[in-house]
This record gives sequence, C-alpha cells and structure tokens, in this order.
Amino acid sequence: MTTTAPAAPTLARGRTAQVRLQRFGAFLTGMIMPNLPAFLAWGLITALFISVGWLPNGVLGGFGNADLPGAWQGAATQLVVAEDGTTFRQYLGLVGPMVTFLLPLLIANAGGRMVHGERGGVVATIATLGIIVGSTVPMFLGAMLMGPLAAWVMKKVDALWDGRIRPGFEMLVNMFSAAIVGGALSVGAFFGIAPLVTQISGWLGDLVGWLADNHLLPLMSVIVEPAKVLFLNNAIGNGVLVPLGAQQVVTDGKSLLYLVEANPGPGLGILLAYTLLGVGVARSTAPGAIVVQFFGGIHEVYFPFVLMKPALIVAAIAGGATGVATNAVFGSGLVGPASPGSIFAVYAQTARDSYLGVTLSVLLSAVVSFLVAAVILRATRARDLAAGSSGDLAAAVAQTEANKGRSSAALSALVASDGAEEPATGDAVAGPVRLVVFACDAGMGSSVMGAAVLRDKLRKAGVEGVEVVNKAVANLDDGADLVISQRELTHRARLQAPTTRHVSVDNFMNSPVYDEVVAEVVAAQAARPGAS
Repeated sequence: MTTTAPAAPTLARGRTAQVRLQRFGAFLTGMIMPNLPAFLAWGLITALFISVGWLPNGVLGGFGNADLPGAWQGAATQLVVAEDGTTFRQYLGLVGPMVTFLLPLLIANAGGRMVHGERGGVVATIATLGIIVGSTVPMFLGAMLMGPLAAWVMKKVDALWDGRIRPGFEMLVNMFSAAIVGGALSVGAFFGIAPLVTQISGWLGDLVGWLADNHLLPLMSVIVEPAKVLFLNNAIGNGVLVPLGAQQVVTDGKSLLYLVEANPGPGLGILLAYTLLGVGVARSTAPGAIVVQFFGGIHEVYFPFVLMKPALIVAAIAGGATGVATNAVFGSGLVGPASPGSIFAVYAQTARDSYLGVTLSVLLSAVVSFLVAAVILRATRARDLAAGSSGDLAAAVAQTEANKGRSSAALSALVASDGAEEPATGDAVAGPVRLVVFACDAGMGSSVMGAAVLRDKLRKAGVEGVEVVNKAVANLDDGADLVISQRELTHRARLQAPTTRHVSVDNFMNSPVYDEVVAEVVAAQAARPGAS
C-alpha cells in the first residue's frame, strides 16, 4: 500500500493539468471557431483573386496599379513607394484588409464576448485596433491576447460601481466608461503590447523557418498527433498554427501549417487497417467511421480506435509526418484553414499550384499510417482472436496508463461494459427529458454528429417533444435535462453544469447509451398521466 499511496497526487495533478490544457484550448477555439466562415471566405478570395490565383484581379486582389489608364477609380487605394523611389497608387483589394483588420477584430470581439458579453466584445474590438495599427504583421495572436484582456479589465471596472450609480445615470456612466477604457487600452496596446506581440510573432515565424531550413517540419506531428487523441489539439491548432499559417499566406500565398492538424490521411489509414485487420466491434464500426472522418471531417471518430491500441499513435505520427514532409518537398499548402478537416474542405482551400502536393500528402500519409497500423494490428490479431477483445483491451489500457504515468478516465472506461454511463451529477433519478445537449470541445464537430444520431433514434421510436442540440463544453449551463459528452470531456462538462444529469460515451457515432436514453424517454412519456 505504501508503494501506491504517493501516486494519487500525481494522478490528480496529471488530470488537472490535462483539464486546464483542454480549457485553454477550448477558450482559443471559442474565439476562432465562430469566425471560421470569415477565414474560409478570406481563403477563397485569396485563392481566386491574388496574382497567382485562379482569377487574378488587381482590384480585388490588391496588386493592381491604380494609376494605369482606365483604372476603376471607385476602389480604395494606398500609396506605394517602389524600390527605385517612385511612387504610385495601388488598390487595397479585399485580401489585405480582411487579414489585417477584419479577422483579428472578429477574433477580439468573440474573445471579449466570452469574458464580458456584448460590452466586453465592443471594448475588446476598440482595444485590439491599437495592436493592429501598431504592428506590421497580422495580429491574430494579439487579438487572442488583447480581446479577452480588455474585456476582463472592463468587467473589473464595471464591478467598482456596480449597484452604486444613481438611477437615471446608468446609461451615461456605462457609455462613457466603456469609451474611456476602450480608448485608453487601444492607446496602451499601440505603444506597449503591439511591439511585444510583433516580436513574439517574429520569433514563432523564425522557429517555423528554422524547422523548414533544417528539414525538421515533420517533427511537429510528434506533438500534434498525440495532442489530437487527447483533445489537446485546439491550443496548438487554433492558438499557433492558424495564426502562423495566416501570416505565411500573406507573404507566400499559401501555408502547409494548415494541413499539419487537418490532414485526414492519418486517420483514414488507421481506420482502413481496422477495417481489414481489426477484431469484433472495432472492425465492423471502422468502415462507417471512414465516411464520417474522411468526407465529413470529424476526426474525433478515430480517436477511440487509437486509444484501444495506444501503439497506433506511432501510425498517426508517421502518417502525419509523411504528409508534412510531402508538402515541404512539393512546396504545397492551403490558402486558409480546412475546417472541418474533410477532404472537400482541404481541396476547397488548396492553393492553385498545390493540388499535386496536397493530394500526395493526404494519400501518402494515409498509406504510411495504414502500413504501420497494419503491422501493429497484424502482430496482435491472433492474440485478439484467441483471448477475446475485452481481455486484450484491459491489458492495453493498463499498459497505456503505465506509459502515461497517470490514470485516464477515457482509457479506464474502455474496459467497462459497453454503454455504461458514469454516475449522474445532481438528481440522478430519471425524470422528464425535454432538452438533451451533446457537448464537445468546440461544439461544432463530433457533437453535431452525436445529436443527429440520437435525433434519428428518437424519431424512429415515435418520440416527440424532446429537443436535441449541440454545444461547446464551455457554453454549457444547467438548463438541459441531460448532457451527453465524451468521457474525456465529462469532467469539464460537470464543472459547467453541476446540477445537470451527465452521461458519458466513448464514441459519439455509435454508442449503446443512445438506446438507453431513448428507452428511458419512451418509458417516461408512457408513464405520464393521460398517456395512451
């Protein structure tokens, strides 16, 4: 007993650290995800109208000389000094203003709203403009920093006189306080924060350049692929890769950083290996997961397959690194983030000169991850068939926890009986269910799929009056009757909605828990007075 007692604090600290990283990633995602349509629009406009795009247009792309005869004089222009000292007027276009002003301000507004509602969003936008005009690079990182910070400052200022304003003066105080705080923070950001964030952005860009110069870019997959499986990828993807990718698009017209995380190839290869060499439920489920993962872009569906055999993380890393290396060799990349990570979204954002490289990066990453996964599955297939998948799964979970050095709720749950749910939080007695919320990290990926599956099951069972929606974990409240989340995220979901009943699943795509929920709802409705 003395040998196991010291491990408890380590396990708790490990879980706490993981939850904190997930929260941080979810916060960054909350600023990026709602604005992804704007990123995609910018990417499409860039792909079409820049000088090397599909439909080059100097007015829209921002490279046309406005002094040329017949130029359209209604468009906004800027004064440009050429290398020989001559000056001319050039169209601003859409590409530059969108990446310089629109996208950072949208990010700042979203971050401010998350901290202090609409008021925080307005102040965050005002303050972030100071960073934008005070720097020479797109201020995505600055917006992620200044937006929430400005809203937090406004929140603290509002708390100083909360409940102390004389009736009739509330609007006056609220308007002028927000204007003064926003203006002051904008000036402070211009002189103080903009140079700092510009320097940090430069360092990160230099790091990426150093990795590229030394042919080490594939090493990023060593971090990104395991982070995806542990739901820690948002802090890396939305916090680092998307902003750096946008900066590279401004200078180079494309970036391979957008495909480091979004490449659907590694997941496709692993699922194909399970389809051919898997055992039991995993083998029968894999083909359907391929459609959802590769075409739908919901990468979360292959995570449980990796967790079942943690050695398969090697296949994911090898596939991801192959994709990065292929794009580096061919000089290929995307003009905007591919979200969700569907092959359709990838091609929609592919630069005009990059289709061969991007296609090969997805294909080769799938081939490499399949080959590595096939070797691993083939080596254990006889043992799986002889001993049964449940026994082998228990051994795999024990080995994984030994490798990680801490317990994992997600892995431990895999050895439980299928469909087992965690104890409910709050009132565990089954009551009327009118609102079911599916919660995932971003609220726009796997939870959408899970909600659709349960909605279909309720419809086929003839159940009416039950609303099924999806949300981000960070946006949960106690208004729902039931919250369904993946086991890895249930702890955070409980913190957001402590009095709501919670149910955990291992896979949003196919879980026996859904049938239990449907049966419970049917029974509850049948037991109501007046039910036929």
